[in-house]
Amino acid sequence: MTNIHALDPGASPLDYYGYELRRYREAAELTQRQLGDIVNYTGSMVGQIETARKLPTQDFSERADAALGTGGALSRLVELVMRSQLPAWFQQVAELEARAVEICTFQATMVHGLLQTHAYARATLGTLDQTDLDDRTAVRLARQRIFEKEEPPVFWMVISEAALYQEIGGRETMRGQLAHLLDFETNPRINVQVLPFSAGAHAGLTGSFNLYRFASDPTIVYTEGYGSGHPTANPDTVKDYSLRYDHLRAAALSLKDSAELIRRVMEDRYGEQLA
Repeated sequence: MTNIHALDPGASPLDYYGYELRRYREAAELTQRQLGDIVNYTGSMVGQIETARKLPTQDFSERADAALGTGGALSRLVELVMRSQLPAWFQQVAELEARAVEICTFQATMVHGLLQTHAYARATLGTLDQTDLDDRTAVRLARQRIFEKEEPPVFWMVISEAALYQEIGGRETMRGQLAHLLDFETNPRINVQVLPFSAGAHAGLTGSFNLYRFASDPTIVYTEGYGSGHPTANPDTVKDYSLRYDHLRAAALSLKDSAELIRRVMEDRYGEQLA
């Protein structure tokens, strides 16, 4: 068990969060149990967060900020904590997501992480590894907070029709995930287009990829393998993938027709069925 008195705030963002939480709590002259009662968490949970044995959530951070009068310090810090818990090879991608003014993605097999529901994300992350699944799911979903910024990025996702039929997590999970995609129909900053089976051979046959565009920095292309990511700003590569994405978006259904197809698959394949 971690000794709280030996906790090194410089060891990691998680340790620093625990150190700061303890400092704010003691300044307010509250015990762990008293703070837990105020924020509707157990004193044991407060203790585990203070000793860097448990990840804080955004909800906990907001409640603790209000209870301890921190001016939102813990809520700001939790984003860094969550990003630090991503696999080392993926942390750069999360930074790109956070800085980009536009994100364009082609997804051949599943919904992009920035648009995944809790159940869908948990199912994808738990395929071969069930360890710390709740925490890993929370870390993935925390990336979606980029859409809550004052100036969120414009997000375009072209997704293969096959991904709508790939049943991840069961029928209820898929129905919830497709319904979630439909929630963005009226959001001009989050756009979903489906590349239909009828498109035949297309510019994305070599696999999924992302394009990150910035206000002043060069565009980044990102591709991914098993346990590794490959970002590049090579101008020729960026030019090639940008052209591929333009062709994919042109071959995809319109936003309206894409929503209609998603709705149809949701009802026909994952809707309520009589016994």
